[in-house]
Amino acid sequence: MKYFLLLLLLPIGLQAQQITNQRVYDTIPFIPEHTPQRLAQFAKEPIVTGKIIFLGNSITEMGNWKKATGDTTVINRGIGGDITFGVLKRLKDITDRQPSKVFLLIGINDIGKDIPDPVIADNELKIVKEIHNKCPQTKIYVESVLPVNSTVNNFPQHYDKEEHVLALNKLLQANAVAGGYTFVDIFHLFVDADGRLQAQYTYEGLHVKPAAYIVWVDYLRKMGYL
Repeated sequence: MKYFLLLLLLPIGLQAQQITNQRVYDTIPFIPEHTPQRLAQFAKEPIVTGKIIFLGNSITEMGNWKKATGDTTVINRGIGGDITFGVLKRLKDITDRQPSKVFLLIGINDIGKDIPDPVIADNELKIVKEIHNKCPQTKIYVESVLPVNSTVNNFPQHYDKEEHVLALNKLLQANAVAGGYTFVDIFHLFVDADGRLQAQYTYEGLHVKPAAYIVWVDYLRKMGYL
């Protein structure tokens, strides 16, 4: 009886927080119709092992990695709109190819869908673990999420969550030793003095232009990752 009276006295919002463990986000990619199209395309490609794979969402998909790296054997496994849950579902395509290196950039769409930062970071650990289990020789590079710029025209407002980008990147860096991966900070390459994605490198404050991929790859080379 006393517990019941206490609940009545508590604010409604606080009561709700105490009694629910329900997931408050979905795990569907932003462009669900695009995923099967890309997966069908991947399935048509021959299984070639020992190559470099760039894995992620639209930022990865839009990169001309063969041109940027000068390596015609590089494999692009970016899917526009994808989230960490989506990558987890399609790892067989990666592990079957026994890559020499995997560069993983994922998380901004998760942030856009309000998936909690620790959940995103944990999913990235799961991705790394699965690749390590199936491909123990593969070197894995987990890249920081890029900055965004909500002041640029046509910026998609559900990505206006800069504080989550910073928080997630800290988690990804902190998990590197436990996860057995190399954390790569590419955030600093493209951030301006106000903490936003440099306007010169972006179309709408989220995706980056071809010039950004050149800067990106040059940095990977400078650090000895490529």
